[in-house]
Amino acid sequence: MKRFHVHLHVDDLARSIAFYSRLFAAEPARVESDYAKWMLDDPAVNFAISTRGQAGAIDHLGFQTDDPEELAAMKARAEAADMALLDEGATTCCYARSEKHWITDPQGIAWEHFHTLGSIPVFREGEGADTGACCTPATPAAEPAPAASCAPRGKPIGIPVKSSTSSCC
Repeated sequence: MKRFHVHLHVDDLARSIAFYSRLFAAEPARVESDYAKWMLDDPAVNFAISTRGQAGAIDHLGFQTDDPEELAAMKARAEAADMALLDEGATTCCYARSEKHWITDPQGIAWEHFHTLGSIPVFREGEGADTGACCTPATPAAEPAPAASCAPRGKPIGIPVKSSTSSCC
C-alpha cells in the first residue's frame, strides 16, 4: 500500500496543529518544536507541517511506500518514462531515516517517493539545527546561487522546481 504525502510550511505551528487536529479528528503522530505529522488511515495520508521554509506554501508532495519493493517499482516507472530523477538512497530528513528518490512534475512541483526505515531524534542528521528547509530538491540551476551566509534550500540536483524563498535568508 502507498500513502499519499503532503508537507506544508506554516507560520504558527501550535495554531496549525490545533486546526489540523480538529480537521482530521486526530492528534499528530509526532510533534517537535518545528514540525508535526499525522499518519492518517482514512484517507491514507502522511500529512506533515513545519515552520521551515516559506509559510503557507506547499513544500512537496509524495508517496510513502510500505515496503522497499513498492519504492523500487515507482523508481523503475520514473526511469522508464525518462523522468529526471534524483536518487538520494538512504538519507535522513523530517525526523526519519528513509530510502528515497525525487521527480519533478511539469509545473515544477517536487514529488518525493520514499520508504521510511526508522525514526531519528533530529530534523536532519549531519546538519546544524537551523540550516533552512530540507526534504526538497534545490531551486533551478538557472537561478542565482544563494548568498554564502545562507544554506541552500534542499539539495543541489539540477532538477527544475518552483522557485521559493529559502527559510534562512
